[in-house]
Amino acid sequence: MARPTLGTTLLLDRASARRPDAAWMSAQRANGASRFMILVDLKPVISPGPDRNSGEIRWLSLREIEALALNAEDALFLGLDAEGRAHFAIAITDHLARATPGAVQYFRPAVDLRTLAMQGVLTPEDQSLAGQARALGQWHENARCCGKCGSATKAKDGGWRRKCWACGAEWFPRTDPVVIMLVTDGERCILAHEHRYVAKMYSTLAGFIEHGEDIEHAVRREVGEETGIRVGRVEYHASQPWPFPHSLMIGCIAHAETTNLEVDTAELADARWFSREEVRAMLENRHPDGLTAPGRHAIANILLRHFVDEG
Repeated sequence: MARPTLGTTLLLDRASARRPDAAWMSAQRANGASRFMILVDLKPVISPGPDRNSGEIRWLSLREIEALALNAEDALFLGLDAEGRAHFAIAITDHLARATPGAVQYFRPAVDLRTLAMQGVLTPEDQSLAGQARALGQWHENARCCGKCGSATKAKDGGWRRKCWACGAEWFPRTDPVVIMLVTDGERCILAHEHRYVAKMYSTLAGFIEHGEDIEHAVRREVGEETGIRVGRVEYHASQPWPFPHSLMIGCIAHAETTNLEVDTAELADARWFSREEVRAMLENRHPDGLTAPGRHAIANILLRHFVDEG
């Protein structure tokens, strides 16, 4: 079965054993063969393809980085390709992008990664690397000050660690686990419309795992809180890194023991039971009421296709 690819970084060797070697990392940044991705306000800079729905990451060389007066020492290490070539990401603000002389040709267009994923602009490989870079860049934005003493922190290990200059506390990129579950009674499934969704789009339920919870308990709690449904058996199905900002989506199939919905309207605008044929119609954009489901970039799509194929 196909798996969603947004943020699934299996393309590069992350060289985790070598990242702490400052001399090695400096040599990679100074290597003329290294490639640099630019994120402008966490939006990857792309090169448009032959049509409006295609494109690719615009990788810059060290020479181009230096010509733009960007500091390669600030680059975040993504990994090594099969030829041993290092790949980095440099996160800058939109203000800096606009203020850098001659940079317009390099920094435009920068497009929100969620939009790129929904429209299928990038290849799965580029989408994956952009997701890794965005999540890492977002973490650095949020970890500039020490959570222990409040002093400034400094990036280490190619961007995979930050250390406080004052108290010495070390901080590492975080991943927030999220359960996302297709709730089924065997013939139907529950889909919900959240207040933030575009009109007429329905998706599976999801929620963050809280401290002290296992996956199964989190699934049962979230489903119960949002819909009043009691869940029994929970099966793991698939997972997907989700860089908004740095989550791991843990996809599950949840078997309902009750069927009466009591929707928490503070969390959900609507939730209802859908038949397999309705879900199939939503996935194929032919539902008679114009209802739609998440696209192939999202693990919710994988869960829904599994439900449809199972029948």
